[in-house]
Amino acid sequence: MMRALGLVLAATAALTGCASGSAAADPALPPTSGVFDYQLGGVYDRVDTADGPVDIDVVVRDATAAPLEGAYSVCYVNGFQTQPGDERWQDRPEVLLHNADGGLVVDPAWPDENILDPSTSEQRAAILELVGPVIDGCADDGFDAVEIDNLDTWTRFDEIDEAGAHDLAKAYVERAHTAGLAIAQKNAAEITRIAHTELGFDFAVTEECGAWDECAAYTEVYGDHVLQIEYPDSLADRSATFEEVCGQPDRSPLTILRDRDLVAAGDADHLYEAC
Repeated sequence: MMRALGLVLAATAALTGCASGSAAADPALPPTSGVFDYQLGGVYDRVDTADGPVDIDVVVRDATAAPLEGAYSVCYVNGFQTQPGDERWQDRPEVLLHNADGGLVVDPAWPDENILDPSTSEQRAAILELVGPVIDGCADDGFDAVEIDNLDTWTRFDEIDEAGAHDLAKAYVERAHTAGLAIAQKNAAEITRIAHTELGFDFAVTEECGAWDECAAYTEVYGDHVLQIEYPDSLADRSATFEEVCGQPDRSPLTILRDRDLVAAGDADHLYEAC
């Protein structure tokens, strides 16, 4: 998972998290054809292909970035862990997961991110008080949808209550829909059907499902409304190639290969390929 630094600092909202304005009855889903890109490490307006630079039709960008004009733009929000550099959580230790010794629990893969604990209604309200305005800000900025990352923390940390995590996810779905945004399930292949039918997610963003042979978990539930990102290191670890992923019958129509750090075009480490 790639994180961009920082979140939009936003004003305090009501604890129940209702955004201003009326809810969109049917928020628009992303296109299922065209050019897709995942731009959390740096933004740019076109992608290079064998036929030259082309416009982007669907893009995911961090909440601190602007949506791409003319494209279906998805706003990345870290909804179950803290964002690096976001100091607001220091004043809300009651919503951070602590270990048996009283220390803060961090994500081993991302040691500058603490884990949010949504196990009680009071904790969920406090979390939504900070994350909810970020979702509203995505709508205000002109994004079409929001992607909520780290839905799967309850599967990685035994201390987190599964029901509480699902209730927080439902609160994010309600907040997004009230703001007129579609909302994507991020990863968590084991709960795709629950995420869609019970929690209310509209489409999916999945990393490495081709490498791990789990794309069907998403496409059987969301159909073609899946944005799929693969990374070269995970494919190498599985002795797989991107060409093989592109040949998988259950992969998404919008499947791309990106460098792990998702750096901007023009950077020496930038990598972009599409099926």
